[in-house]
Amino acid sequence: MKNKYDFGGWATKYNLACSDGRTISNGAFKHCDDSTVPLVWNHTYTGPESIIGKATLKHMDEGVYAYCEFNDSDTANTAKGLVVHGDITSLSIYANRLQQKGGYVLHGDIKEVSLVLAGANPGASIQEVLVHGDVDDTQATIYNDDEGLELFHHDEEPEQEVENEEITHSDENETVADVYNTLTDKQKKAVAIIFDQLSGDDEEEKNDNEGEPEMKHNVFEQENKENELKHMDFAATIKDAKKCGSLKEAVLVHAAQYGITDIEMLFPEAKTLTNEPGIIDRDQSWVKDFFNATRKSPFSRIKSVFADITADEARAKGYIKGTKKKDEVIKLLKRVTTPTTVYKKQKLDRDDIIDITDFDVVAWLKREMRGKLEEELSRAILVGDGRSSIDEDKIKETNIRPILNDDDLYTIKAAIGTGDAATEFIRTSIKARSEFEGTGLPNLYIDGGMLADLLLLEDTNGRFIYPDVATLAKTLRVKEIIEVPVMKGLERDARDEKTHTVLGIYVNPSDYVVGADKGGAVSMFDDFDIDYNQYKYLIETRCSGALVIPKSALVIEKVSA
Repeated sequence: MKNKYDFGGWATKYNLACSDGRTISNGAFKHCDDSTVPLVWNHTYTGPESIIGKATLKHMDEGVYAYCEFNDSDTANTAKGLVVHGDITSLSIYANRLQQKGGYVLHGDIKEVSLVLAGANPGASIQEVLVHGDVDDTQATIYNDDEGLELFHHDEEPEQEVENEEITHSDENETVADVYNTLTDKQKKAVAIIFDQLSGDDEEEKNDNEGEPEMKHNVFEQENKENELKHMDFAATIKDAKKCGSLKEAVLVHAAQYGITDIEMLFPEAKTLTNEPGIIDRDQSWVKDFFNATRKSPFSRIKSVFADITADEARAKGYIKGTKKKDEVIKLLKRVTTPTTVYKKQKLDRDDIIDITDFDVVAWLKREMRGKLEEELSRAILVGDGRSSIDEDKIKETNIRPILNDDDLYTIKAAIGTGDAATEFIRTSIKARSEFEGTGLPNLYIDGGMLADLLLLEDTNGRFIYPDVATLAKTLRVKEIIEVPVMKGLERDARDEKTHTVLGIYVNPSDYVVGADKGGAVSMFDDFDIDYNQYKYLIETRCSGALVIPKSALVIEKVSA
């Protein structure tokens, strides 16, 4: 099907910041597709002569495109000449029944399309002009005029919804002088007549214009002053614009006369996305896998006994006839680790529990307590709890022995060289792995920043040496590489005058034993204080922990003065 039209252009474009502070959201006028509305000049409605043609609307992804056809009136012929000559290039829409949220227009009905001197929507402009426009609309050429336009994807106003509002989308930010200076002499004469008509000049002022040529059936003539825009008193605003020097300032003067005072009182109450409060915490993904992988013992007192047969005295010896044979000397090593109590305690007023009806606050609190207890145990096992030795809340390192600070018999310490930290980390790890005697393949526990540096290593051609974590893990001969947030900037206390910055820890968690007697496992206790009408909750465990295999852990560190 073919449509006759004289010119086509964007009536409005979506997602562009308009000069009136609004943004037309994508699809806001989708339902107006294929509808036909009047084509008028500068949103003027004075009578039948105000209509200079019709516009057929076509919804597209970028906005609403208008195929416009002039009628045969004198006014339409004049406007057509301006369009063909390129004097007028901007379009604008009038829409009502708006639904808004903040500065976004979500829905509305387009009632007319206007030719204007300057549009509020920066993308609303004429795209094509046809002298004889018998063209299939699906084959119409649409030029790309998006260059320099500002996409508007964030809401700078408080959220609100406004329904049944109206907009006239022409530009109100430019001053009258700015627009006036862009006109030709002939157009300036026409504008002078327009301002006289709109501002309601008295008879004396009209007589001053008797020498000017009269424009018959002029689209600017306004006989019916009651047929005005509902959005604002436009005629009064134009008149005040002469005094203020700016249409924008004039609009602000009249703004207080419209709308609902303190309309925000009608807004609905804010709603949370979930019933339960969100929790801000470190990444806990490493905790459960690490703690579950440690070996559990039904005894809380862990004793390790080893016979050291690495000394020369333990070696087999050659015999010389007639000499005395020597006895083998075996050195025994023993370590005992005793349990300690680790706990977390909370309380809630019974009145608060009853009043909170949106979710089960007790169940939520218990989940938080269990998660933080497991994190604290895992942290104490891997690197220590980080508290000072004189802090009364510190988990004693003689009861739960940190892998990081364990004796050299159990944890090997290797310092990197003075070159690039990432390169030296790889070199030192590969060399020190020959001393590792733990079970199977260990895991590498590392800070995320150090892991990023390793992955960013490049060869001489600028290509990444390790394109993914799996390739890096294979090179370092580890099962997994796991990020641990609490290792960021971690320093080991070596009791010397140097700084020992921890870069990574190699260990198989199954070489670490967590012991707890019957009743010492993780337990949750509830109690009610009748005097204070409070529920009290306690989660605790009594356990011990230690590495039980010599040289089963490897710490890579950077040592500096």
